[in-house]
Amino acid sequence: MKFRVTLIFVVVMLLGLVGTVTAQDTEPSGRLEIFSWWAGDEGPALEALIELYSSMYPNVEVVNATVTGGAGVNFRAVLKTRMLGGNPPDTFQVHAGQELTGTWVVANRMEDLTFLYEEEGWFDALPQGVIDQLTYQGGIYSVPVNIHRAGVLWYIPTNLENWGVQVPTTLEEFYATCQTLQGQGVTPLVVGEAWTLIHLWETVALSVLGPDNYDALWTGGLSPRSQEMIAVWDEFGRVLDCTNVSQDAAGLSWQQATDAVVGGTAAFNVMGDWAAGYMSTTLGLTPGEGYGWADFPGTEGVFMWLSDTFGLPVGAPNREATLAWLRLLGSVEGQNAFNPLKGSIPVRLDAFAADPELYNTYSQSAAADWSELRLVGSLMHGVVANERFMGDFNDVMQIYLQSRDSGAATSAMEAVCIQAGACGM
Repeated sequence: MKFRVTLIFVVVMLLGLVGTVTAQDTEPSGRLEIFSWWAGDEGPALEALIELYSSMYPNVEVVNATVTGGAGVNFRAVLKTRMLGGNPPDTFQVHAGQELTGTWVVANRMEDLTFLYEEEGWFDALPQGVIDQLTYQGGIYSVPVNIHRAGVLWYIPTNLENWGVQVPTTLEEFYATCQTLQGQGVTPLVVGEAWTLIHLWETVALSVLGPDNYDALWTGGLSPRSQEMIAVWDEFGRVLDCTNVSQDAAGLSWQQATDAVVGGTAAFNVMGDWAAGYMSTTLGLTPGEGYGWADFPGTEGVFMWLSDTFGLPVGAPNREATLAWLRLLGSVEGQNAFNPLKGSIPVRLDAFAADPELYNTYSQSAAADWSELRLVGSLMHGVVANERFMGDFNDVMQIYLQSRDSGAATSAMEAVCIQAGACGM
């Protein structure tokens, strides 16, 4: 009930500002299908946007079509069937970067939205680095609604106090803390279903490689079979030894893994800052008091980012209603309706400054880091590799989990890079 009142308050407050959102010449009507994986605990932020859209365009029937599953794993399979079958939704959620351009744009399945950027003034409002990730051969193919930070180390301050441990700042400190916690029957680092392992892997890779070599891995400057990559897989194995991967991990969603941290059966979790949205919005915890966050050891000074975006598929049933939706997503009002509830920050450079009081302590710190730190793109969330690579990298992960052979993992990864046309190959 408390959340519902807050949601209504935010939407009502923003309704007074919607006049600044550019209106279309023709009032849209009909049916608009919004296809995403934001269900359950991630749903309220999307619902806030839909309520705002419906108040602006009452003649449009909005269909909130979601496919559940963390990070869109199940969603992508359904989307692929629809897109290839000639039955696209009006618009769908897709991560900025190769998940968008290397999957759907190269297949000529998306409309160029450069005209929309020109009409709405988004070239001045959005960071050039993000626009670059949405661009292919001179065209721009989706509208970003947020920036998420991946690879954050989450914990509960009072739990750490009770166990007599501190947040580790180096990998060696992490391993020492791991032994202390395991001696008390506590899982040092909780992981969940398969995609959360890839999320952890990319964080360890950044820690071991540093930002320059991490970027080089995805652009052809560092071989997947190099000694540096052997070191990544070796270190990943040491980190896994501090997790529940051989116990109940496969049956845990990212929310359930977060619950283990909150409940005190696990000490840390490496997850994106949608975990902040979950702990603040769903669990009612106060950032900085009820839960804490830190850089994963070795990743200080680097912001691993991803962005949720929506585009316009070729053959979308209701093009005008979709364009109205995209205009809202790219507006200050739309981004400030969505991001405070999602745990993310606006991608627009002027949105946070327009109303910083909407954002909690965590989001304020993330906004500061976004503007100051070195940026690298997330693997798991589509920035640096295309969808085919991501599908096959699951097999690479399984090879490693079964063999714990770093050489075998690097060989398999190189093969996947070649087959998918990823990693600069």
